[in-house]
Amino acid sequence: MSLSIGIVGLPNVGKSTLFTALTKKGGLAANYPFATIDPNVGVVDVPDERLQALAEIVDPGRIVPATVEFVDIAGLVKGASEGEGLGNQFLANIRETDAICEVVRYFSDPDVIRHESSRDPLGDVDTIQTELVLADLATVDKALPRLEKEARRDKAAAPQLEVARRLQAWLDEGRRAADMEMTDEERAAAHDLFLLTMKPIMYVANVDEGALSDAPAEIGGQTVVPISAKVESELIELDEAEAAEYLEALGLERSGLETLARAAYSLLGLQSFFTAGEMEVKAWTVPVGCKAPQAAGTIHSDFERGFIKAEVASYDDYVSLGGEQGCRAAGRLRMEGKDYVVQDGDVMHFRFNV
Repeated sequence: MSLSIGIVGLPNVGKSTLFTALTKKGGLAANYPFATIDPNVGVVDVPDERLQALAEIVDPGRIVPATVEFVDIAGLVKGASEGEGLGNQFLANIRETDAICEVVRYFSDPDVIRHESSRDPLGDVDTIQTELVLADLATVDKALPRLEKEARRDKAAAPQLEVARRLQAWLDEGRRAADMEMTDEERAAAHDLFLLTMKPIMYVANVDEGALSDAPAEIGGQTVVPISAKVESELIELDEAEAAEYLEALGLERSGLETLARAAYSLLGLQSFFTAGEMEVKAWTVPVGCKAPQAAGTIHSDFERGFIKAEVASYDDYVSLGGEQGCRAAGRLRMEGKDYVVQDGDVMHFRFNV
């Protein structure tokens, strides 16, 4: 499955610099508002050291990591829900992503001017939430007359009308739609409204280099991921060995990209399983709780349609026992059926017939 994350923030918080560094893609990063007009899109590999360990066992023709798409979206300002700045375009671009990554300014560089909408980290977060809530409220207000007409014609439309009315009252109090208590059926009914504040959101603190080891205070009950866009920009200029040495000198175990990818997987409830053979070693992204046939379907729909069994070894067993044959000899290669719930790091081979 593909994963798309929209990088948002007020102007001049460093989101375009971070995007350029994460994706190693040339883009315009400037210290004035609206330097980013059209969204830049970059597809990057998700770092996973387990791939190399598997490759050392099977010696494949290629290694194929999972990928994540980052979308650098035009800076938001107060009034965006009413079209201020590039608001309408900003909001439309967010709708296309799976999750929102909000970059919040914690760094202190006086050469990068603060936009008039920006005050402090919590104030900036509040500004963006307000604009997203107002945009969603406008969406619900516009949808209600249509839903009322549909509910009069067809009683099956009543649940969507009811949840829309509840959401209208909830949003009117300035709260995110995702925070409203809903049943699974109500969430399904609300899905077609395509509300921005239903999307999962994570917060990235763009910090000074010296603050990378500090843990920023939670925002909205969520852990904030500290990343220095400046450091990430410097890392892309280094080769692998130099980058590792630089990270070690900063006391960091992993790059900002790996940190952000891990946070995104956790936020969205995703995990990876692997396939390993002579042609390739590849990481596949599936939701936590995914069953074997659905995992097979991420490779090809025929695999899911004709699913018979899955040969499964845990990553740890596969590596410690030297691959498939070692797992088989040790009785650690399992045959799993349709009800098997895939675990993170499973090395899988599917049997199917269509």
